[in-house]
Amino acid sequence: MVADKGKKIKVAEKGEEEKSEQIDGDLILSIEKLQEIQDELEKINEEASEKVLEVEQKYNEIRKPIYDKRNEKIKSIPDFWLTAFLSHPALGELLNEEDQKIFKYISSLEVEDFKDLKSGYSITFNFDPNPYFEDTKLRKTFTFLDEGTKIVATKIKWKEGMGLPNGVDHEKKGNKRQFTDESFFTWFTDAQQKDDMDEIHDEVAEIIKEDLWPNPLAYFNNDADEEDFDGDEEGKDESDDDDDQDEEEEDGEDDD
Repeated sequence: MVADKGKKIKVAEKGEEEKSEQIDGDLILSIEKLQEIQDELEKINEEASEKVLEVEQKYNEIRKPIYDKRNEKIKSIPDFWLTAFLSHPALGELLNEEDQKIFKYISSLEVEDFKDLKSGYSITFNFDPNPYFEDTKLRKTFTFLDEGTKIVATKIKWKEGMGLPNGVDHEKKGNKRQFTDESFFTWFTDAQQKDDMDEIHDEVAEIIKEDLWPNPLAYFNNDADEEDFDGDEEGKDESDDDDDQDEEEEDGEDDD
């Protein structure tokens, strides 16, 4: 009887092992099937991304002549880019007094994606002849690589007595000029490669590319809209004051 009981226990344990192996096998098969389905989805997603890029590339080509036409019209508006930058809540903080004088000479701004949109883009500032530097074109390029973002910026050829407003004393005709504020050109000349994944994106560049460039008129009009609004309020207040004065005069005549 004892032997039979021990035999039954061994049979039961063997049955449980076989059952456990069957469950593990089914689980593995399910995970493998799930991975196959996930791979299928990833393949479709990759195809979709390629199609989206093709569409973006197509419409970038369609937009280009419209952007060129917009730039030509902007040239007829004095201080357009200076006003748009100053009116932007983030970009305006980058322009110190010296920068604002330089920005008066911007003739046009261009933001261009590389032909392969995933590989990067460039931001170009075109300048009229000015007393600050020899360049008529300043370009900053961002190239996306596996190891980080490669940044290349035009080396500015400052004219004699001029230089980067970065807190350093500059000599001009024997007089010291000190720039103590942070400058837009401090950002522009920063061309260090970004390897840290947390800092792979350039915030200023992305604001220009994704926010300012699509519709700079919205920011150019900011101050004008606020002035109009203030003007309306002042006009309304003056009108109300006149009405109150008329009412007081009428009341005085009735008392007489």
